[in-house]
Amino acid sequence: MNTGIISSRYAKALLLYCESTGGGEKVAAQVRSILANPEQLKSEQLQPELQRFVSLLIENGRVADVRLYLHSFLEMYHASRGIKLVHLSTCVAAPGLEDRLRVLLEKEFGCKVIFETEVDPSLIGGFTLQVGDRMLDASVRRQLEKIRREFVIENNRLV
Repeated sequence: MNTGIISSRYAKALLLYCESTGGGEKVAAQVRSILANPEQLKSEQLQPELQRFVSLLIENGRVADVRLYLHSFLEMYHASRGIKLVHLSTCVAAPGLEDRLRVLLEKEFGCKVIFETEVDPSLIGGFTLQVGDRMLDASVRRQLEKIRREFVIENNRLV
């Protein structure tokens, strides 16, 4: 079977159910939390809508693909609310950068922006920013790699 079609159907059902109960924001926040740290699922009490959804998955033998369904739900939820999900990686924690980028991105896209932040020391400096399928790599690591490639190309010409 096509898991993409199935996941979108289950996700849409959860979205419609959350809209009917008015618990969409709480469920979306909990789904983000669970996807970021699956270990939380054991200690965290699920929202009633999410509990009913998981019961439905168990009942229909679909629990193996629960992460796919939850990702699809978040995509649909964000699209329905006009929210862009932004992934920001920095070499050190930079809360001021997130605030400045939020203002710029909300102005650029004309919608609310939610950040997923990550500290990645391998960037050396700067940051990477991903919005949907767009990627901005302003890291020192990328700049050094670009210089290295140019150096190799120039040296190959000399030989």
